[in-house]
Amino acid sequence: MDSRHIVHAPLNAGAYSDEFQQAVQDRLPPALHRFRPELILVSAGFDAHFDDYMGQLNLLDSDYYWITREIMEVAAKHAGGHVVSTLEGGYELHALSRAVVQHIRALMHV
Repeated sequence: MDSRHIVHAPLNAGAYSDEFQQAVQDRLPPALHRFRPELILVSAGFDAHFDDYMGQLNLLDSDYYWITREIMEVAAKHAGGHVVSTLEGGYELHALSRAVVQHIRALMHV
């Protein structure tokens, strides 16, 4: 893959929603708008949830809704709304189920 199309948004272990949202907002939409994708593929991982011991981040259920809506806005502008999402991970099943519900709600525009 061409490294010009890789977007890094590093976070420190223990980062919270505000740090996550700022890092994403600063990097992801501008890069996607430059790239103008015709289709967005999401490998949806949920291990950054605060209840999940694997990710070492502190994201809330609502963060997953927020990031999905950000992606959907780019897809609406450049990709005719075309987004494909696959479940990639999440290890604490209660947190996973809640975060997935938020992700799906955002995909459905609910």
